[in-house]
Amino acid sequence: MRRLFWVAVGATVTLVAVRRARDVATGYLPAGTGEALGVVDQVTTAARTARAEFLAGLTEREEQLKHDLVGDVDVDVDALRDERARRRETENAAPGASPRRAAHRRPATEDPDDADGDLPYSFY
Repeated sequence: MRRLFWVAVGATVTLVAVRRARDVATGYLPAGTGEALGVVDQVTTAARTARAEFLAGLTEREEQLKHDLVGDVDVDVDALRDERARRRETENAAPGASPRRAAHRRPATEDPDDADGDLPYSFY
């Protein structure tokens, strides 16, 4: 019973102190400050809501793209990325070793923007 009494006393003292502090602050602050703080609070709340909605949409789109990439199967995307990196390292280790990559390479003279073949680079 003693603890309950002291908890009630503490809550009452806190409530009175907060109300008095608010009255003192209202007396010293210019008119309209409270309304301005309310607007700031509304803007902060709107920004938090927008951020939460953006992150939810971002997560949803990421899941959609993963589904389109790997299908319905629950696949570890990081493992697929590692496998792709290893495959590329193997292909790039021996130039010309991959006939598939060699078939897709275009010589610089086939550049449609370089009609006379004098550009040292290609746009493609």
